[in-house]
Amino acid sequence: MEATKARVNINYGIDDVPPWYLSIFMALQHYLTMIGAIVSIPFILTPALCMEDEDPSRGFIISTMIFVTGLVTYIQVTWGCRLPIVQGGTISFLVPTLAILNLPQWKCPDKEVISAMALEEKTELWQSRMRELSGAIAVSALFQVFIGYTGLVGKFLKFITPLTIVPTVSLVGITLFSHASETASKHWGIAIGTMFLMTLFSQIMTNIEIPTFKYRKGHGLQVGWFPLFKLFPVLLTIVIMWSLCAVLTITSLLPTGHPARTDVRIKVLQDAAWFRVPYPFQFGMPTVTLAGVLGMLAGVLACTVESISYYPTVSQMCNAPPPPLHAINRGIATEGLGTVLAGLWGSGNGTNTFGENVGAIGVTKVGSRRVIQWAALIMVLQGVLSKFGAVFIMIPDPVVGGLFCVMFGMITAFGLSALQYIDLRSARNLYILGLSIFFPMVLCFWLKEHPDYINTGNDTVDSTLSVLLSTSILVGGCLGCMLDNLIPGTAEERGLISWAKEMSLESTADNTIIISTFEFPCGMQTLKSWRWTRHIPFLPTYRMKL
Repeated sequence: MEATKARVNINYGIDDVPPWYLSIFMALQHYLTMIGAIVSIPFILTPALCMEDEDPSRGFIISTMIFVTGLVTYIQVTWGCRLPIVQGGTISFLVPTLAILNLPQWKCPDKEVISAMALEEKTELWQSRMRELSGAIAVSALFQVFIGYTGLVGKFLKFITPLTIVPTVSLVGITLFSHASETASKHWGIAIGTMFLMTLFSQIMTNIEIPTFKYRKGHGLQVGWFPLFKLFPVLLTIVIMWSLCAVLTITSLLPTGHPARTDVRIKVLQDAAWFRVPYPFQFGMPTVTLAGVLGMLAGVLACTVESISYYPTVSQMCNAPPPPLHAINRGIATEGLGTVLAGLWGSGNGTNTFGENVGAIGVTKVGSRRVIQWAALIMVLQGVLSKFGAVFIMIPDPVVGGLFCVMFGMITAFGLSALQYIDLRSARNLYILGLSIFFPMVLCFWLKEHPDYINTGNDTVDSTLSVLLSTSILVGGCLGCMLDNLIPGTAEERGLISWAKEMSLESTADNTIIISTFEFPCGMQTLKSWRWTRHIPFLPTYRMKL
C-alpha cells in the first residue's frame, strides 16, 4: 500500500539492467558528479600535510581518493546496503584532520625551511603526517564496522536527536570558513565570479534544458532535452572560470606566479606518472595514537548519521521498498570497512555517501544498481591514471575558494535543516542550540591559538585532550546531545516525534517478508536453509524481534 503511494516515475529501477552502452554513459554522469564533490578535499588536506604546491605527490593523493571511491562503491552497491549510492571522500573528516595536524608535533615548518630541504626530507615530512592520519582513520572506522555488524545502529540513533545533528553537521562547514577565506582572497574577483556562476547554474537555470541528439533503437536519431545545468553546475563553473584564468594567463594580465594563473602548478602535471596503481601502505605503515583515533571518531559519527538519512530517500527515488534493518546495518558496516580501506591506502580521508549523486538519481530518474557498478569501474580506472588526477590539482586557488564558499555554506545549511523538526519557539531549544554551536567555536579557536595550554605532564594525555577539545563537531555534538537528553522537554518540543517518522528503523524490520531487492546477488538459497542466519543482524535472512 505504502509502496504504491510512494511510487514515482523512473526510467530504470534499482534491479533494472540498461543496455551496456547506455549504462556507461549514465555511469559517466555519476563519475563527473562525484569529481565535482571530491576535488576540493586535497586543496585543504595537502597544505596541512606540509606539501609544496608543485609536489607531484598531490596528484597521487587525489588519484588514490578516486581509486578507493570506486572500490568501496562497488562493494557497497553489490554486497553492502545494495542501494545505488556512491561512497567517497568527505569534508566531515577534514575537521578532525586539521585538529590533529594542529598539534605541536605535526605543525608545518616555515615555507623557507621546507624549500631548503632535500627531496627525501620533504617526502618524509608529509608522509609521516599521512601515516598518522591513516592510522587514525582506519582504527576509528572500526566503530562503524562494529555498530553495523552487531546491529547497534538502531539503538545508537535513539540518542541522536535533531539538537545533536544541528551542531555536529553545521559546524563542519562553519569551522572551515578560514580555509575558504584564505583561498578566495587570492583573487576576490575570480572567487566571486565562481560563486555567481554556481548560483546562476544551480539555482536560476536549473530547469533550463539544452537540445541534444540521442539514438533509440527502432526510432533512429532523435532530438532530446538534457538538464545540463541541473546535473553539472559545479563542473560547468569550474570549466568556465578555469578557462577565464587561462585567458588571463595567456594574455599576461595576471603576473607571473599569481595563484590565479593556470601554469602555477604545471610542474605537478609534467612530473606525474601516466600510470600508477595505488596500493595499501603506499606511504608507509600507518601509525596509531590515542589522540588521533579519538579525534577522528568525530568524523565517523557525523558520517554515520548523514549516510543513514540517505538510505530511505534513495529507496523511494528508485521505486524500491524501504531498506530493511539488515541492509541498513550492512550499509553502515560496509561504509566503515570502506573508511578502513581508505586509511590503509593512504587517501588521507574516509568514505561517506555522496549527497550529490543521490540528487543525480532524482534528476535523471535512473536508479539502476548496474549503472553505479559501471561508475565504480570508471573511478577505479581513473584512479590508476595519475596524470589525470594531477590535472585537478591545477585548478586555480581563487576558483576553489569560490567553490568552498558555496560548498561549506551548503554543509552548514544541511545541518541547520534539522531545525525543522524541533519547536523553535521553545526557550529550552534555543538555549541548547546557541550554546552547542557558539561555545565549540570559542573553545576550538582559543585552543588553536594556545596549543601548549593543556599540560598535564603526560604527552599522550595532552595530545588526546588537545585534539578532542579542538574538534568543533565533536564538542558541539556531544554538548548538544548531553543538554538535549538532560534538560527536561516534551518529545514534541524536542522534535522526537517528527524525527522518528523520518528516521524510523522499526518500520524496516519486517518479520515475515524477505525483500529480494536487498538480498545478496548469490548464495541466498544456502543462507535461507540455515536457521541460525536469522539471528545475524547483517544477513538478508535476519529477523528482528519487535
